[in-house]
Amino acid sequence: MSQYTVAELVAEFLEKCDVDTAFGIVSVHNIPMLDGVARRGKIRFVMTRGEMGAGHMADAYARVTRKLGIVFTSTGPGAANAASALVEAGFASSPVLHITGQSMTKHIGRGRGAVHDVPDQLGMLKSISKTAYRIGTPDQALSVLKRAAADALSAPMGPVSIEIPIDVQKSVIDRPTELDALVLPIAALRVASEAEIDRLVALVSQAKRPMLWLGNGARDAAASATKLLDLGFGLVTSWAGRGIVPDDHPMSIGGLNGTGAPLVEAFYDTVDLLLVVGSRLRGHETMDASARLPKNIIQIDIDPMANDRTYKNQAFVCAEAASTLEALASKVKGKISIDPKFASEFKAMKVAAFEEFRQTLGPYASFPDQVRNAMPRDAIWVRDITLNNSTWGNKLFPLYDGRSSAYPIGAAIGPGLSLGIGAAIGANGRKTVAMVGDGGFFLNVGELWTAVQEKVDLVVLVMNDGGYGVIQHIQDATCEGRRNYYDLLGPDLKQLAALAGIPFIRVSEASTLGASLSNALTNKGVTLVEVAMNSIGEFPPYFPYSKK
Repeated sequence: MSQYTVAELVAEFLEKCDVDTAFGIVSVHNIPMLDGVARRGKIRFVMTRGEMGAGHMADAYARVTRKLGIVFTSTGPGAANAASALVEAGFASSPVLHITGQSMTKHIGRGRGAVHDVPDQLGMLKSISKTAYRIGTPDQALSVLKRAAADALSAPMGPVSIEIPIDVQKSVIDRPTELDALVLPIAALRVASEAEIDRLVALVSQAKRPMLWLGNGARDAAASATKLLDLGFGLVTSWAGRGIVPDDHPMSIGGLNGTGAPLVEAFYDTVDLLLVVGSRLRGHETMDASARLPKNIIQIDIDPMANDRTYKNQAFVCAEAASTLEALASKVKGKISIDPKFASEFKAMKVAAFEEFRQTLGPYASFPDQVRNAMPRDAIWVRDITLNNSTWGNKLFPLYDGRSSAYPIGAAIGPGLSLGIGAAIGANGRKTVAMVGDGGFFLNVGELWTAVQEKVDLVVLVMNDGGYGVIQHIQDATCEGRRNYYDLLGPDLKQLAALAGIPFIRVSEASTLGASLSNALTNKGVTLVEVAMNSIGEFPPYFPYSKK
């Protein structure tokens, strides 16, 4: 039997953290660790085509499963390739543990030109992660691993990196008996004090027309948030907070949260309290805080840095969302008197606002309903940044569960396919649809073979307009209509699907999208569906690029 090494400790540690899947690329400076993973045989290792794709897969896997997402990369350029994925995981507060190698300890920081050696790799990792650590000596290994995993899983969650020099990985150690009953030092969530709850009750009970705004930080607060809706609150969400309360709840407008929806902003003028829970009120969704939100804002967030970060609030409570809303709902019941017209006016606004927005979609107006009707209620909806997602995908398409959605919160193009693969691997039998644009799809098209090799059950819905459609809209609005560098030469997707050995469906008429997607969802494995947008019609400019 081989001797126990730090590399095997890494593999066993992950098992003790309930990790059953990891993503990445095997390379010179992580071979000992991945050899340990393979020899132990308890963790599925998904061989990706690039480190960026691996990071996005780990991120989406974590979002869907509520477990630690694991990505292994090589050193230097390999670790740098994962940078955009770690940044996105940070935007999503996703618990991703990034494990990378490092040159031999004697070479670090000495500029000797060792393989994959870059100046200050740890500094680079710190700049793109929540925290980053180096295991400098074998006897530090378990303590650093525990600290790193706990940091990733402690609120606000986020990506954490560890670099392990190759000589440290190979070092022989005694197996720590602490692994037999491993407990991670995850920081306890702060619970609001009785005085803080009483203050909230005093402020909230004065409201006549209150609304909740739920963000990603409220993803575990569905039951308590629903109790406030039962008391008469209306609901709106960030795009990352969608589905926490099912979007078909009559008192929810989901992600149709203001910008580009004049009827929603006008309704906000009648709202006398906006209770924002677990949300940054991101500039991307509020047009850099220019959206006309209600004036009276109260915030609840586990992150103290959220206080007044975007919009000025009247009160702030730094505490965990679910227990705070539960206590608030219990104590405010019987003390709050809702305007008897509020519910009916809210529901009427919802119907009118959704229809008004739908009418801005031109030939794509039927797409939200067609796609939703084709997908099972519990299906996972993954998107890239595309014309279709920036409009109906984020705002009209209904979601029914807070863990059924993944999209690039940082607004990058390209992660969609990889996010879809990671989500599908973590889906536990649920169907997964990833809607991507052709530009984003081609950026990481090699990961299609990862999906095929891993036999992932995934429908890839490519909205193909032959270029960067959103860039055209921006150029029309800012460059007097001059369009430059937006058109892309890409492969014929039918031939690409044939090369990958997967089913292919082309949609050339808007009315056939739903039936085509339904057919694709009957397949097991990967299916490629192309929507030929140039046959269907030009996608209309959307807010703010539709403004004259």
